Amino acid sequence: MTRVDFHSNVPDPLLHACKLVRKAWQGGHAVVCYSRDTAQLADLDRALWSFSPTDFIPHVAVSDPLAAQTPVLLCDGSAEPPIGHHAVLVNLDAETPAFFSRFERLIEIVGRDESAIAAARTRFRFYRDRGYVLQHHDFKHH
Repeated sequence: MTRVDFHSNVPDPLLHACKLVRKAWQGGHAVVCYSRDTAQLADLDRALWSFSPTDFIPHVAVSDPLAAQTPVLLCDGSAEPPIGHHAVLVNLDAETPAFFSRFERLIEIVGRDESAIAAARTRFRFYRDRGYVLQHHDFKHH
């Protein structure tokens, strides 16, 4: 069953996503970052190139011909990730990704604005009501 981690009160969700992706990728895990907001994914794409001057994190869109061979994928929901990508799913979207249960671990990144918090509460109840193991990490003081 998928382990679900909520990272809430995150001051900069894109930077936080970059750090999580780097940690997972360096640990040998394939990662999918999900958001239906293509502008947000474009921002994440740029951030993955620039957040650390010493790290290179190979990443492409899930629709890219190299997706099956690339460890980090950016997914807007127009296509599902390849079967080999099932370790870590990072959700930046307000909705629950339809394919989340394929993953060993789902990390929900929640910013500090009220709409993000309200949407996260709905997702939290969704997972809890279906029996998923939930962990909560509060970044209020970071």
